[in-house]
Amino acid sequence: MEYWFNLNTRQVEEGPRSDYSQLMGPYSSREDAQRALQTAAENTQRWDENERRYLGDD
Repeated sequence: MEYWFNLNTRQVEEGPRSDYSQLMGPYSSREDAQRALQTAAENTQRWDENERRYLGDD
């Protein structure tokens, strides 16, 4: 089973039931889907830090 996080309703869906433009995923567990926004924020922060290091902007 795949789980998706719906950005409009802020709910987890089992299987993609909404338009893909409204969804984040797929995730392998309901818990991972519930943490979708937190995971995205952490990834963005990590990528920004890596880019700053790469560009020498530490």
